[in-house]
Amino acid sequence: MHRASLLSVLAFALVLSGCNITEVDEGRPESARDFPEPDRPVSQVGASQFASERARDDRREAVTVMDLANIREGMTVADIGAGEGYYTTRLAERVGVEGRVLAQDIDSEVLQRLGARVERERLDNVSIKLGREDDPGLPEGSFDRIFLVHMYHEVAEPYAFLWRLRPALNPGGQVIVVDVDRATDNHGIPPKLLFCEFESVGFKLAAFIRRPEMAGYYARFEAAGPRPDPADIEPCEQEIVAAGKAETGADGVDVRPDRIIET
Repeated sequence: MHRASLLSVLAFALVLSGCNITEVDEGRPESARDFPEPDRPVSQVGASQFASERARDDRREAVTVMDLANIREGMTVADIGAGEGYYTTRLAERVGVEGRVLAQDIDSEVLQRLGARVERERLDNVSIKLGREDDPGLPEGSFDRIFLVHMYHEVAEPYAFLWRLRPALNPGGQVIVVDVDRATDNHGIPPKLLFCEFESVGFKLAAFIRRPEMAGYYARFEAAGPRPDPADIEPCEQEIVAAGKAETGADGVDVRPDRIIET
């Protein structure tokens, strides 16, 4: 092979090699690339209405979740992935005129409809914010509770998302997750995988409860210890988490002592 031809082949190979390197992060937001990539599929963003509000109220979903989260008058609460506002409107009533609710979503059209509802129902204690898939964009030290209801399985960058969410909690603040125990590409997330991802960015599980009113489970998390540097976050490997040995109680229920409540 002539020297010129050989150099051309080598140059082409280097170009291909460079392409392969950049493909690792292809499709990820640049602001998320310092964080691990999750080892799980992500559900497609579904309808902004999980089920009819009448059906959810008939089984007392919001009341059950707000009672478990101890939502009281005067609290500040963020409703992430607020959608059409099922929880936003009910939280606004529960926290009262002295409380505040921030409704956030990444869908601007949904937020427009929610804004119209907030105005129509005269919810003066509600504000609305557009977020990003890897950053909820919450002000630091502002919330007693942050709600993630039937939406966490749609978060494509969970480590970046949770890492940026954590500073928004007030001292003693809590993150409330309501989801379904099924595969992440089927609009749910297995509890053990949920626990692992939260723990990876410095949260501890405070409670885990299954109730028929929620058509799923309730998990409550609190910040624990320092927030890790993005480079130090250990990603959860889905197969290893799923294969982990279960800790079972006397009744055979999968538990973690002092941390999970099953009812």
